[in-house]
Amino acid sequence: MARMSVVHPEEAPVVLDRREGPHGEVVLRRHGDLLQIIANGTFLMDTSDGRSERLLVDAALGELGPGRERPAVLIGGLGVGFSLAHAAADPRWGRITVVEREPAVIDWHRRGPLARLSAGALADPRTEIVEADLVDHLRTGPAVYDALCLDIDNGPDWTVTEDNDGLYSPAGLAACAARLNPGGVLAVWSAQPSANFEGTLRNAGFRRVRTEEIPVVRGVPDVVHLAVRGA
Repeated sequence: MARMSVVHPEEAPVVLDRREGPHGEVVLRRHGDLLQIIANGTFLMDTSDGRSERLLVDAALGELGPGRERPAVLIGGLGVGFSLAHAAADPRWGRITVVEREPAVIDWHRRGPLARLSAGALADPRTEIVEADLVDHLRTGPAVYDALCLDIDNGPDWTVTEDNDGLYSPAGLAACAARLNPGGVLAVWSAQPSANFEGTLRNAGFRRVRTEEIPVVRGVPDVVHLAVRGA
């Protein structure tokens, strides 16, 4: 979830909104031309790029292949809206469900500054926004999907909150598999590769496990972990 922000260092960030959410404080601020989301003092993401969010969606669709008509996708984490906007811009997707646990983030998209990025996607009849904790939703939700595109942490080894750890555990991956149709794709964004997570995916019964890199300006590439549920 954390993305490198490129701004002019002399410009001070301006807080646009600050709220207490179910998991602590969330802040929307403007830094130069960028909008940034901060949670409990930790920078999460901004509007600087969006390449990795778009790749998350495209890689999942590509892994599904051409034979699946109008696949349903669940996007875990609304963030600044890049993944949702990219999915909604592609007519090949069918139902698009976004699960976001922070009411403030949803409100910033519906009525706030982030609407400029997501207004068209939110108006798309295929789109549904679900206010819920992703881990709980995966364990209890009745719906099934052809793809899960998850971007709620900085990766399996670096979670935003401790309770997200369960998503990457054998039980969490079993819940992901239960929400996927046979042959469905799990795509997980990460700020760095995780060989341990690849092993956990294989042990959980996923196949065609691989990691796709996204080059960044500096440092270790971002990655998308991809895995397919068996028949």
